[in-house]
Amino acid sequence: MTNAEAYDRGFAQLSSHTVGPLLVRACAPRLLDVGCGTGVVTAAALALGAEVTAVDADPGMLELIARRHPYARVRQATLPELPFEDEQFDAIAGNFIINHVSDTAGALKELHRVLRPGGAIALTWWKSDEMTATSVFAEAIAAAGVPCELPARPFEDDPGRFTALLAAAGFAHAAVETMRWRHQVDLTSWWTNVVQTAGPRFAVIGRQPPDVVARIKDHYTRLAAPYACEGFPVCAYLAHATR
Repeated sequence: MTNAEAYDRGFAQLSSHTVGPLLVRACAPRLLDVGCGTGVVTAAALALGAEVTAVDADPGMLELIARRHPYARVRQATLPELPFEDEQFDAIAGNFIINHVSDTAGALKELHRVLRPGGAIALTWWKSDEMTATSVFAEAIAAAGVPCELPARPFEDDPGRFTALLAAAGFAHAAVETMRWRHQVDLTSWWTNVVQTAGPRFAVIGRQPPDVVARIKDHYTRLAAPYACEGFPVCAYLAHATR
C-alpha cells in the first residue's frame, strides 16, 4: 500500500466529516480544491456539478485522484504559489491544508488573487488540543520513551487571529464556525493507516526497530481503548469569507 492509499484509508476518512459544511459555504461552477489530498472534496463537488481543479503538492495523491476522477483538472502546486491567472475561480475549498502552509498570510493573499470578485472561500483546520485521533500517537511515542521532536507548527489556530488574516488578505464577511464529532474507526486499522502514511509527525514510528514499534503500539492500544466504541472526539474550525 502506498502512502497515498494509506492516507486515503485513514486521514481522508477523518477529514471527510467536514466536506459537506465546507461545500455549503464554497461551491460554485469553477471550484478550486486546494490541498486536495486523495479527493474527498473533489468527489463531492463533482457530484454537485462543479467544474473542479484539484491541487496538491504530493504526486502520489495527484496520481490517485486523477485515476479516480478523470473529469477533474489536476495540477501540482504548493501554497503560497499557484499556477493560475487572477480571478480564475468562483469558489475555493481547502480541507485541512491551511494549517500546513509555511506562510499563512501569503497563502491567503494568493487564494484571494485567484478568486473572482464576489467568490466564496472556505477553509478548515484542526483544533490542535482537541485531536484525540492523532494525539494518542504522540502520547504513545512519549510513553514508549522514544525521543521525538515534533515539527514546529507555524500556523496559529485561533479563530480571531485567522479572521484578521482573512481581512488583511482582502476578504470580507469573514467568520469561523466550530465543528465537533466522534471519529469511529477500527483501532487496529487506524494504527496501520496512520503509521503507513507517516508524514512529518509520525514517521518516527516507522524508523524504529521492531521491538520499539511493538512497544509504541502497545501504548497506543492502551490509550486508544477508551474510544473503541464511541470513537475519538475531534474538533475542527471552518472559516469562510467572500472576495
